[in-house]
Amino acid sequence: MSLKIVVLAKQVPDTRCVGKDAMNADGTINRAALPAIFNPEDLNALEQALRLKDTHPGSTVTILTMGPGRAAEIIREGLYRGADNGYLLTDRAFAGADTLATSYALATAIRKIGEYDIIVGGRQAIDGDTAQVGPQVAEKLGLPQVTYVEEIQEVKDGRIRVKRHIDGGVETVEGPLPIVLTVNGSAAPCRPRNAKLVQKYKRALGAQEKAAITKDGGVLPYASLYESRPYLNITEWSVADVNGDTKQCGLSGSPTKVKKIENIIFQAKESKTITGSDADVENLIVELLANHTIG
Repeated sequence: MSLKIVVLAKQVPDTRCVGKDAMNADGTINRAALPAIFNPEDLNALEQALRLKDTHPGSTVTILTMGPGRAAEIIREGLYRGADNGYLLTDRAFAGADTLATSYALATAIRKIGEYDIIVGGRQAIDGDTAQVGPQVAEKLGLPQVTYVEEIQEVKDGRIRVKRHIDGGVETVEGPLPIVLTVNGSAAPCRPRNAKLVQKYKRALGAQEKAAITKDGGVLPYASLYESRPYLNITEWSVADVNGDTKQCGLSGSPTKVKKIENIIFQAKESKTITGSDADVENLIVELLANHTIG
C-alpha cells in the first residue's frame, strides 16, 4: 500500500552556541544571534519516513515546518534526502509561539494538506526540550499517537507496528492509521544528501527568499526555471492560508513565557568525587534529599 507521510520538522538555533545575547527582552529566542540547524531528532523522524517510502512504492513524504523565510532551508534539506515536497508556515502572527500555539498552527496546516496516513516528527526540539508538540498535534487532530519510537517495523492493512523505547527496555506497539509518531534520537540516523537530488533542488526557493534576492533592484538568477519547473517553488502558507485563528497563534496564543536563559558552569571546587561503596552512595542520597535536589 502507498502511504502519505507528513514529517514535522523544525529549524532550531544551535544550542551549542548559546551566549548572553541568546534571548530577546520579551523572553523569546533571538534566533538571528545563533546559527540555524535542522532539529536533530526531526532528522531521525525523516529517516523513518524515507524508509517507509522505500518499502511502499508510490508513497510520498511531505515536510511541514514553521518559521521565518530562511526556514525554507529545512525543506530543501528534506528534498535533498528524498522528500517529495514541503510547506513553510510563515507569518509574523506565528512568531513567538510556545508549544500550544505551535501545535495549533501545525494542526491547521495538516488539515489543509488533507490527506495523510502517518504524521511523524522528532521527540523534541533542542531549543525547548519539551516533547509536547507531537502529542499536542495528535490531540488537536483527534488521532492516536505513539511516542519514543525507535523503529517503524511494519505498515499493513491499515495498521502500523513500531518499536518504542521505555524505561527499562523496549516494547512493540500496534495502532491504526492515520497516526502520529514521535521519534527518539536513538533511532537510525538520517541518510546523507543524495547528489542527484541536490542538483535537482538546489535552486528551490520560497517567496521570501526570492524577495530578498530581488530587493533594491536585484535580479533573481535562473528566473525562468521557476515557471518551467514548479517543484522549485517552495510553498509558503500564512495564517489566513490555513484558515487559522490569529488569537491562537504566536505570542497571543502562547500562555508559556520564558523569563531568562542562563549558562550554568560548574567550577572544579564544586565537584565531589565518591567511590562506589554503599556508605558513599548512601551519604550522597542523604545529601541530595536534604537540599531537595531529589525527593
